[in-house]
Amino acid sequence: MNQATALAHPNIALVKYWGKRTGKTNIPATPSLSITLDNLVTRTSVRESERDQIEIDGKVVSDEKIEDFLVQLRAAYSLPPLSIESSNNFPTSAGLASSASGFAGLLTAIDTAFNLEMSVSERSIWARKGSGSAARSIFGGFASLDGESGDWCARGVLPARAWPLKVVIAVTSEKTKDVGSTQGMKRSKQTSPYYSAWTESTKSDHAAGLSAISQQDFSRLASIAESSCLKMHALMLSSQPPLFYWNGATVETIATVRELQSAGVSVFFTVDAGPQVKAVCQEDAADIVAERLANVPGVLKTLVCGLGPGAYVDQPR
Repeated sequence: MNQATALAHPNIALVKYWGKRTGKTNIPATPSLSITLDNLVTRTSVRESERDQIEIDGKVVSDEKIEDFLVQLRAAYSLPPLSIESSNNFPTSAGLASSASGFAGLLTAIDTAFNLEMSVSERSIWARKGSGSAARSIFGGFASLDGESGDWCARGVLPARAWPLKVVIAVTSEKTKDVGSTQGMKRSKQTSPYYSAWTESTKSDHAAGLSAISQQDFSRLASIAESSCLKMHALMLSSQPPLFYWNGATVETIATVRELQSAGVSVFFTVDAGPQVKAVCQEDAADIVAERLANVPGVLKTLVCGLGPGAYVDQPR
């Protein structure tokens, strides 16, 4: 029986994208830059079955995004009905990029189980059709998703070992967010008066971010990433109705990061479509950052990650 298991890690965007050009092909409106995390992992198994069945974190679900993805994939490849089992060791749909690791792992498992023999670029393109950010989780370390090649596949920018940064995640809620990213992006594009300014400024942020990464200029990358984060949330807040993904502990955690910066600690914050704060820091600052963030009122727990690999197949021992 055809079957395979893949492991994939979520990625955190330093230069964000929020908005899409077209519908089901998931082409972003802007380029983005990210880092893939090591200690957060999605494990996805696929096998041939009598009918499609999707199980996420131990529960059988009906997932429209996965179902649409399979329709697109079957238009290009001959695939039987599939049993899909996926589990995360971190909160799902709570601002920790579970869709990125989920679709990167799903595509990698399907590619292996049914010998589709996709190139890494093809895997990135297909993963992107499931979730825009999933294109980046095909790669480890630093990755860019842009339209330079014309087909909007991600590419590796810098290996994890070349600049081993740490990421301390302050988890402030484990609830599923009220408005998912796909719906939120549509709302912002349709209603925010700042949407065109956002798309234009992100292009220059992306170019500046690539330069900062190539030079391993932490302070410059910090400035670019924080600016991109705050502009994205300003865009969300200016949507109608407003998209407010933060909670009180999110704000308190950002304030604590600012205090650490004032004390000379090499750290910066970024926040995605959820209330969790990711504090990116130099390797030698991880302990003090984790200690301080763990003591912020409202922080449920902290997760410390390094930079991790791209999606890969779990080989049986």
